[in-house]
Amino acid sequence: MGAFSYSPLLPTGEDTTEYRLLSDEGVDVVNGPGGRRFLTVDPAVLTHLTAEAMHDIAHFLRPAHLAQLRAIIDDPKASANDRFVALDLLRNANIAAGGVLPMCQDTGTAIVMGKRGRHVLTDGADEEAIALGVYQAYTKLNLRYSQLAPLTMWDERNTGSNLPAQIELYAEDPGGQPDAYKFLFMAKGGGSANKSYLYQETKALLNPARLMSFLDEKLRLIGTSACPPYHLAVVIGGTSAEHALKTAKLASAKYLDNLPREGSMTGHGFRDVELEAAVLELTRDFGIGAQFGGRYFCHDVRVIRLPRHGASCPVAIAVSCSADRQALGKITPSGVWLERLEPDPARFLPDVTDESLETDEVVRVDLNQPMDVIRAQLAKYPVKTRLSLTGPLVVARDIAHAKIAERLDAGEPMPQYLRDHAVYYAGPAKTPEGYASGSFGPTTAGRMDAYVKQFQAAGGSLVMLAKGNRSTQVTEACQSYGGFYLGSIGGPAARLAQDCIRHVEVLEYPELGMEAVWKIDVENFPAFIVVDDKGNDFFADVTRPKNVLQIGKGG
Repeated sequence: MGAFSYSPLLPTGEDTTEYRLLSDEGVDVVNGPGGRRFLTVDPAVLTHLTAEAMHDIAHFLRPAHLAQLRAIIDDPKASANDRFVALDLLRNANIAAGGVLPMCQDTGTAIVMGKRGRHVLTDGADEEAIALGVYQAYTKLNLRYSQLAPLTMWDERNTGSNLPAQIELYAEDPGGQPDAYKFLFMAKGGGSANKSYLYQETKALLNPARLMSFLDEKLRLIGTSACPPYHLAVVIGGTSAEHALKTAKLASAKYLDNLPREGSMTGHGFRDVELEAAVLELTRDFGIGAQFGGRYFCHDVRVIRLPRHGASCPVAIAVSCSADRQALGKITPSGVWLERLEPDPARFLPDVTDESLETDEVVRVDLNQPMDVIRAQLAKYPVKTRLSLTGPLVVARDIAHAKIAERLDAGEPMPQYLRDHAVYYAGPAKTPEGYASGSFGPTTAGRMDAYVKQFQAAGGSLVMLAKGNRSTQVTEACQSYGGFYLGSIGGPAARLAQDCIRHVEVLEYPELGMEAVWKIDVENFPAFIVVDDKGNDFFADVTRPKNVLQIGKGG
């Protein structure tokens, strides 16, 4: 039996974040018993800090993230598709930084984690004050309400405020500071949240060859529906399954970057930077790239090793997507502080013309033509062909598809709008005054896979537009019925709203809000052929695992 020794499970290290001062009001330092000094925090301070944080992460990105996008453009090894996506995401960031259109139409679930030092005094209703800040941000800004309240086991209704938020508060001295209150603010959209995975493995995984083979298989399954390039986190071990998953989420937000680089007998977690480099190189060889082929499936990788029960070996995987939305905040005796995100992303844009980044042929498609003519044009080109779409699109997603499927099951015909027009899987954020549309990027295509065969057999959904890879049943349906799936760039929702969408109107189900069926007119809307009418699927080869037998060059 060894002597008692303690370490936190996740020793986060020194906070090197650059902050900006929001205010010095609402905080005060008072004397307490035993000569101790206490920081008092008014509830309005928590509300103000939260509202500001939710505003900033909807419109601004960290400078390091923007620099990584620029690095793709400057990398001669990057594919033309990699560079095209990176440039579009930088343009999108520049538009979002104007503070009107959020960078992504899925403005996410609000997640707040706070650590309150023992010498910080509040009125005790911290969670409510933070929730009010979330409410203020989502109701006053051009953000989307995505939270559904369960009324019964089967019935749900949108709360109309994006509440509830996920708020977790801990009583501990953050960074050893008893008079500080520190926060992590996140907005997590459905696309990246749905790409969080837990695998229950065994000791057999813990050797270099087996681990790399496992990661080669599992990481490909993430696909592109969560809008790469990704910040990828892999956690191996964990005192529980839920702790492994939470650690992966924190790591994807760079919250754990200053963990130790090696383990000890106290059992704390650590980063394995050598393995991170090997896994990043593994993803570069996938061929998936930044959505449509290339090297940049990931910006970077974090690999964290945790202690584990001898009978368990959880492995958690999570990503932060192109909408890399998080910021740190803190309240100290000196005031209320929020992480300084980049207000001028234009400085990362290259001084080059589009033509120097676009080496592939761009096929222009007029969506005003009859559906048979559109399909005949698409049939001339192979998968990966880049398109520019102009004309009308019908917008429908999960709930609308379910309602239309019920009509087909009842013997009713396919709505004419799905027979005449390509269907875009999307749901807009609120429309700012003076704009034709709010942020209006694509949603994950895979959620509609189960409807494709039925819809195409009934003459609808013969050309589909969304983000991410699809199942074999979609490829088979397209081959059987002469359909196509076009991939849109996941991420640049603000740019699409400003530059490509000219008109928006509701066609059906207005009571569904952003889930209604819409008709939109687009101009020069970028897309790629992903699945064609011959049974070809761009993602089929790049999602197939290979045999990987070594970590790094040394094995």
